[in-house]
Parts: sequence; C-alpha cells; structure tokens
Amino acid sequence: MSKATVFSVVREFVGHGVGRSMHEEPQVPNFVDGKSSPRLRPGMTLAIEPMVNAGSSGVKILNDAGQWSLKMLHCLPILSIRCLITESEPEILTWPEKVPSKLKVP
Repeated sequence: MSKATVFSVVREFVGHGVGRSMHEEPQVPNFVDGKSSPRLRPGMTLAIEPMVNAGSSGVKILNDAGQWSLKMLHCLPILSIRCLITESEPEILTWPEKVPSKLKVP
C-alpha cells in the first residue's frame, strides 16, 4: 500500500449485543451517522467489531445457498472486542489480558 492509501469504515455491518444468541440488539455501529444511539445499561454485553478497508468502504455480499459470505478486497484484520457494561465503567472481556501475547498491542 502506498502512503496515500485512504482507509474507510465498512458501514454495512456493525457490532451487536451478545446474550442467549450471538447477534442480539442493540446494534453497535463503528461510525457516527447522526442517528440516536441506544442507551447502554448495566448488564449489557456488547461485541464491538470495527471493519476497516484500505480504499473503498464497500463490500460485496455473495449469494451462497442460504449462507452469507463477504468479499472485501482490502479489508484489514477484523477485531472483535467483547465488553460488559457495569454501573461504573465498561469491563473489557476479551482485551488485553485474555488475548494471546502475540496479538497484544504494545
């Protein structure tokens, strides 16, 4: 990639609540779009999953017999962070202590 590469956030997919099912409400966008956001309440567990492309933010969803696959030519690795909303401050459940040392950010 050149120094002039522009990065963009994929807007077709967002983070989400985690509970009895993996993908629950509320939706947690990784961008600001001017719409009101859901109120976070103690006890909520969220998956924050930013997806960033080098270049265009577009993705192509492939039709593959009831499954879904994405085609992103220049997607950076997807990071998924789980956090628990508490009375005082969020508790990060998957970062950094629970991530293998090779993946930790210095």
